Amino acid sequence: MVPAWAGEDSAQMQRRIGFIGAGQMATALASGLIRAGLATTQTILASDVLPTARQRFVQVTGAAATDENLQVLQQSHVVFLAVKPQQLPEVCKQLRGHLTPEKLVVSIAAGIGLASLSDWLGGHSRLVRVMPNTPCLIGHGASAFAVGKQASAEDAQLVQSLLSAVGLACQVEEKLIDAVTGLSGSGPAFVYVMIEALGDAGVRAGLPRELASKLAAQTVRGAAEMVLATGEHPAVLKDRVASPGGTTIEGLAALEAGGLRATIMAAVERAVRRATELGAQWVRSGAA
Repeated sequence: MVPAWAGEDSAQMQRRIGFIGAGQMATALASGLIRAGLATTQTILASDVLPTARQRFVQVTGAAATDENLQVLQQSHVVFLAVKPQQLPEVCKQLRGHLTPEKLVVSIAAGIGLASLSDWLGGHSRLVRVMPNTPCLIGHGASAFAVGKQASAEDAQLVQSLLSAVGLACQVEEKLIDAVTGLSGSGPAFVYVMIEALGDAGVRAGLPRELASKLAAQTVRGAAEMVLATGEHPAVLKDRVASPGGTTIEGLAALEAGGLRATIMAAVERAVRRATELGAQWVRSGAA
């Protein structure tokens, strides 16, 4: 079933998008949608129990905010659940019984599976589960999403376009969401450590702190852009920098001796495992 508000470019601005939870991620998504022309300040509404969150959402996006979750549900075609995982069961309890089949519900709450979400919402299964990351806040996110049983191909396409307003968006099977959490969800923190370490090395070599930090951050940014722009394997790009007997191959030898590659892989693996554990914990607490 394709809802009347989907598909036609001329109807894009009539699609009303709601956010239950008006924190940083909701604010970033709403801002990105407005910036990309996929929504306007008149077609977005958010709710939050915290006045400060509502005020910031209004200030940053120019859209409206309320303290009534049901108002958002009733006035929106697409509803983003942007609350903390531990808050989701109570929010779903408020919404169940008020959901109609044409409502598309998109959850960005980490660790909560589609089956649990559907159960908490009284069987509503027109759902999409999203794992975003914090660079969405500046329009350079890496998000993955999985669709529920009753979500259509058009729903998936819609979510793809909405998430693309704040970065890269990829559809995956739900069983891969924990892996995405460990890689791109936790990954920015791992990269920040690398940037910090590069900057510290520059300071150790005599560079001023501010300059070393800027050079380190831009180096990581540029290297990432090279991977995305060229589509080439990182190993190929690495080999082009490492000339025989030069400085880079000497540094690479030190990285291998220190076990950097294995350490990064272990960090992602542990983050994935923890995502699975937390998901099970939140589901148990929600069912209690």
